[in-house]
Amino acid sequence: MTDSSPIPTNDTPNMAATGEAAAAPASSPATDGPPAGDGHSHDVIIIGAGLSGIDCAYWLLEQNPGCDYLVLERRQRVGGTWDLFRYPGVRSDSDIYSLSYPFEPWAKPGALAEGADIRDYIEHTARKFGIAEHIRFEQHVLTADWDSDSDTWTLGVEVGEGDEKRHESYRCRFVVFATGYYDYDRPYTPRFAGVEDFTGQIVHPQHWPEDLDYRGKRIVVIGSGATAVSLIPNLTDKAAHVTMLQRSPSYIFSAKQKQYLVPVVRKLLPAGAAHRVIRWRYAAQTAAIVHLTHRFPKLGRKLIRANVAANLPEDYPVDVHFNPTYNPWDQRMCMVPDADLFSGITEGSIEMVTDHIDRFDETGVRLTSGRHLDADIIVTATGLQLLGFGGTRLVVDGDEVKPHDRFVFKSHLLEDVPNFAWSVGYTNASWTLRADMTARSVANLVRYMRENGYTHAYPHLGDEPMTAQPLWDLQAGYVERSPDALPKSGTRGHWRVRHNYYRDAIDHRISRVEDSMVFGPVAPLGGSRR
Repeated sequence: MTDSSPIPTNDTPNMAATGEAAAAPASSPATDGPPAGDGHSHDVIIIGAGLSGIDCAYWLLEQNPGCDYLVLERRQRVGGTWDLFRYPGVRSDSDIYSLSYPFEPWAKPGALAEGADIRDYIEHTARKFGIAEHIRFEQHVLTADWDSDSDTWTLGVEVGEGDEKRHESYRCRFVVFATGYYDYDRPYTPRFAGVEDFTGQIVHPQHWPEDLDYRGKRIVVIGSGATAVSLIPNLTDKAAHVTMLQRSPSYIFSAKQKQYLVPVVRKLLPAGAAHRVIRWRYAAQTAAIVHLTHRFPKLGRKLIRANVAANLPEDYPVDVHFNPTYNPWDQRMCMVPDADLFSGITEGSIEMVTDHIDRFDETGVRLTSGRHLDADIIVTATGLQLLGFGGTRLVVDGDEVKPHDRFVFKSHLLEDVPNFAWSVGYTNASWTLRADMTARSVANLVRYMRENGYTHAYPHLGDEPMTAQPLWDLQAGYVERSPDALPKSGTRGHWRVRHNYYRDAIDHRISRVEDSMVFGPVAPLGGSRR
């Protein structure tokens, strides 16, 4: 580390002058009090080894050679979402070219990728760029405590599983939460009357049993979102019959897996350049579709319906099962590869039922219409529970920070919370498009702090009031159920969280690190930081 690092090394605290009087040395947080989880303080700790976490680690080192960092991962492998979900057919619900990293080409064919392949890709990337050796597994971060006297975070971590669990602490200057947005432990399951009467098996896709035997079984899948539409076609190869039971329809669109432009571009250009062109093309295509359907919702609805009808029998009641009450992209679109869901409906292995549940009984589900659905297995693909920052309790100088009380700045920094970033994706495009911008911005901020000798940085709104609005512009149930789970968006400038990749990309290029930010060195002993 150089003396301009925002993180003091264990024996050489950084006290570089920054235009103010140089700060006097503070006691090293790595040597005072109980030892950290690995015995010393780090420059940056990234929480989560999924798509976002590995992305952040790559750009952190790319812009800050020699940066001392760790990645703390709660699970036993890399992958995040793509390691957690292991139900049959789990796959991306956006094109893999924009979901993959811009610096590591995706080599496999097909626009929608299998979940296991995505996890392998994340692990390959972590190993290729030397990130894997910085990952610590089975590290569940429970608390994050900021101390302004030393400008450091102390992370309280539960390590291991079962009877071997122990508690340790890590210290760092900067923390990045790449933990996603939902609860890994508790998926959303409505309370169904009579559930205790059902004699079969009830499964939630988030906790799919590896030994579940559904061969020859009658399965009812409750739900109409991305999980249901990717799971159901993959159950038909073994199940006797599969019913998709939905309370109301979702927009579902068939996308061709075979690509024509991709192989041509790959032949004409080197792998890296080809990947960037393909990635840009898919990002542009998605942005154009979203913009068109938002601006002309009736046209969007008509085009989506035509896609569905073209893949179903002429007499099929499309408007009963595939005609949502909301406009396109008011909720996230469900993509199916090569019309696999529609093919199953046409062949008779999949039945669509749009109705309300009255109650469960011994042999299945009774609907309010009076119909009964026989089932040996019921799958509750009923959604997620929102959870900000992985459920970690945030404390700044003794005061707990509630996510919904704070505005988000530039979509990844939190109002008046020092040296803190959070990675979260788009609602209408691939997750990685924004996660990668966040990773670059964090790396750039850390570099700026190193070069200027700053040990803390945070966005400050000031005294001018600002109207709050939801972080996500979705009418999805999981968003509406938990309005206080996530930080809030403002309505102007960098405090407004947009879901427009290209506008964000332009802002990312031209915005300055200093905009609405407070910087400074650690305070002298007995002094005040602010």
